[in-house]
Amino acid sequence: MSAFWTEPDWDEHERVEVVHDRASGLTAIIALHSTHLGPGAGGTRFWHYPDPAMGMRDALRLSRGMSFKNAMAGLPMGGGKAVVLLDRKGTKTQAMLHAFGDAVEAMGGRYVTAEDVGASVADMQEVATRTQHVCGLPVNEGDAGGDPGPFTAMGIYHGIKAAVAHKMGKDSMQGVRVAIQGCGSVGGGTARLLAKDGARLVLADIDAERAKALASEVGGEAVAVDQIMGTACDVFSPNALGAVLDDAGIAQLDCSIVAGGANNQLARPEHGRVLHERGILYAPDYVINAGGIINVSLEYLCRQHGEPCDINEVRKRIAQIPGRLQSIWDKSDADARPSNEVADAMAMELIGRG
Repeated sequence: MSAFWTEPDWDEHERVEVVHDRASGLTAIIALHSTHLGPGAGGTRFWHYPDPAMGMRDALRLSRGMSFKNAMAGLPMGGGKAVVLLDRKGTKTQAMLHAFGDAVEAMGGRYVTAEDVGASVADMQEVATRTQHVCGLPVNEGDAGGDPGPFTAMGIYHGIKAAVAHKMGKDSMQGVRVAIQGCGSVGGGTARLLAKDGARLVLADIDAERAKALASEVGGEAVAVDQIMGTACDVFSPNALGAVLDDAGIAQLDCSIVAGGANNQLARPEHGRVLHERGILYAPDYVINAGGIINVSLEYLCRQHGEPCDINEVRKRIAQIPGRLQSIWDKSDADARPSNEVADAMAMELIGRG
């Protein structure tokens, strides 16, 4: 059996803990990639992995992505992530949530958690009964915090518009065809914002009825999940789980831009070069999808200092995402280098590993 620290996704993580609580049945992985800029911040994914090694791979890749995301967003936060390994039935109990909260508290503030795939605000409220190092909790109207999904969608929307301007020379989304993979909080929110600007939308979700309902709402078209990546479009927007941009996935693409909210869209870093060589503009995922972590991180930081945090500050910072993307694309064009490699190099400098 190989050791996880010899695997390709190991990237000098500062700390990786496997937590097992026999009484509650909790098994979790907490990975801290870097605390160079501050405590490692990143959500907790509740998921069933047929092979536990897949859970470790997710924790490592996602925590590294959070280091880069928080650094590029200008946040005083490092990168961390947690994965709770669920059984086949997806069992998640209050006792498990409390045990997980105890594990976060035991890290002494080095890790700050929030919701991710498979988690809810209610779950985070249960975790928060055992530790203060939680964000994404309910807040008063007008304050930063709460559900990060709409803020992630806001950033994706701004990023797609920037990509269309850069690649297609268009300052309007009117008539631009966007294929959206995943119609949950992020994909659905992005679709609604784009629809208001006159974009032509093609939608797919593992829940086909959800895709059809959203298509009806926004005047779009719903297609099967296995058809969305091959849909002829201007922009392919992946907003479900990651690693969809592998050899087979990229071969299906019929678009000029890839810009979406899913984490770790590239199956391997070299797939960014494949996109680049095909002339497809790629918006590095951890730059374009930073809206959610901007929102909940500001909530956490303000709460730690006993200060209110105006939601307008969140919107102001999310509005800076297009400029960051533009700087990456400009350097990518100047150096004839894939945009993911450019972004990675910038992020590594910011976390002191350049």
